[in-house]
Amino acid sequence: MAVERRALIHDGPGGRFEGVFAWDDAQSGARPAVLVIPNILGQKEEDNVKAEELAALGYAAFACDVYGQGKRTQRGPDASRYMDEMNADRALLRDRLAASLAALKAQPEVDATRTAAIGFCFGGKCVLDMARSGLDVLGGVSFHGVYDRPDYDTVSLIAAKLLICHGWDDPLGKPETVVLLGQELTDSGADWQIHAYGHAGHAFTDRSMKGSTVPGVAYEERADRRSWHAMEFFLGELFA
Repeated sequence: MAVERRALIHDGPGGRFEGVFAWDDAQSGARPAVLVIPNILGQKEEDNVKAEELAALGYAAFACDVYGQGKRTQRGPDASRYMDEMNADRALLRDRLAASLAALKAQPEVDATRTAAIGFCFGGKCVLDMARSGLDVLGGVSFHGVYDRPDYDTVSLIAAKLLICHGWDDPLGKPETVVLLGQELTDSGADWQIHAYGHAGHAFTDRSMKGSTVPGVAYEERADRRSWHAMEFFLGELFA
């Protein structure tokens, strides 16, 4: 096994975008591929590592960028500046996700007929929006995502299969919000699963949040491990 990575720069709505594509160079031929959508901070090394971990499982993966080349933030008061722009224009976000997916499908290592998306926090919302808007993925996994619906018309039937990995103590996803999401996905005819992890909140996969004192927002090792294993099974079934 020889996992490789390369920068992937592409044009999209509103500018140029830069992410990292990862694949196993010892594997021949086109393979299923996964779009990795970052959290509130935007494209960063942690996302590239996730792409490499997916490549080690036999997939190609693209840790994408929906904010724009060079637009990244750090933890602190300004962390949400680019996410806020995207949340204010969900149609633009949808179109940027479509451009990221197209860039992934165009790579020679990728079987463009077999793609999926995973996302963390804001990226989890993006995964749901991809399914809601009918973008051409077979399925998606949302890790501690945000569940509010976009302000544009969505497809009446969601074709993408969905796995939602949710921390039960997440202050951004109260139980009533999770119930509404389940009802939305049922009404849309989606093949969906929600895995709720006890004693876990928002950001439960984010190792940089170890020791966080923010109520309901912290890394949780068991939920991180269990949700990743759930994703592995989900993708294996999806691409079988």
